[in-house]
Amino acid sequence: MGRLVGLSLLGIALALLGERLLALRNRLKASREVESVDLLNCHLIKGIEAGSEDIDILPNGLAFFSVGLKYPGLHSFAPDNPGGILMMDLKEENPRALELRISRGFNLASFNPHGISTFIDSEFKNTVEIFKFEEEENFLLHLKTIKHELLPSVNDIIAVGPAHFYATNDHYFSDPFLKYLETYLNLHWTNVVYYSPNEVKVVAEGFDSANGINISPDKKYIYVADILAHEIHVLEKHPNMNLTQLKVLKLDTLVNNLSIDPSSGDILVGCHPNGQKLFIYDPNNPPSSEVLRIQNILSEKPTVTTVYANNGSVLQGSSVASVYDRKLLIGTLYHRALYCQF
Repeated sequence: MGRLVGLSLLGIALALLGERLLALRNRLKASREVESVDLLNCHLIKGIEAGSEDIDILPNGLAFFSVGLKYPGLHSFAPDNPGGILMMDLKEENPRALELRISRGFNLASFNPHGISTFIDSEFKNTVEIFKFEEEENFLLHLKTIKHELLPSVNDIIAVGPAHFYATNDHYFSDPFLKYLETYLNLHWTNVVYYSPNEVKVVAEGFDSANGINISPDKKYIYVADILAHEIHVLEKHPNMNLTQLKVLKLDTLVNNLSIDPSSGDILVGCHPNGQKLFIYDPNNPPSSEVLRIQNILSEKPTVTTVYANNGSVLQGSSVASVYDRKLLIGTLYHRALYCQF
């Protein structure tokens, strides 16, 4: 009898594991392929060989790239090299990506930048994370490292003040094993946190894996990409900085970082058509790339168009797309970056 009960329990456990594995494959869109959508006047950016996970562009055309991300479980083309911050002046006729020097005292060897956001105030340009950008010298002055128990697994931030920002946690846990278990069990414990020098609080929660974050041009709404749920959440921002959910846009792809077209307010999304290819890297069948444009997201039926798509032959694992004055930058998790004019 005991042996029969044991076999029954084992069968139930195997069935549960199989169901979770099938669910994870569906969340990763493991069977999806894309048809190419090409853009004219594009070329790969020299100097970016191992990923440009996030990109932010200032109103004056200075674009900042966070490069060299090493993320647990993902392939890396430069596993032994530290990450960095690169800058490109999009006002130049033939812009080049230049690595910014960082002030002494900062631990460059362990630098592993992920999301990036900039904020402009009356005195200086400040990336809310930890740096002050000295534009005349192309130099990053390290200000401080922000740590907090409510920021265990920060993926992306959007700056709303000199030392104030919203951040997404893509996992509830910080331990690598527990992160894998959390994803496998689909716990929906990730969240959005508001940080300021005087207050830190969770302002939205219940996401599968909260990823990219941005703010509407009128500063009334926060947009959050839930990558494994294939959703973009629209959250209303209140004077006390709390957020309430307004709507959810479902998509058929893994949505990563969100950028805003300053001329139209449209949302540009760097996407992963097939997330399984990101984690099981095969150079003969590399991860593909996809960029979507979302128009009128607050309307009943937003317009979603594919701006760019590639099967990995040119660009692998797109994670972000940012536009400035008819110039488009497309970054990736661990591959190259693309510069297009249109």
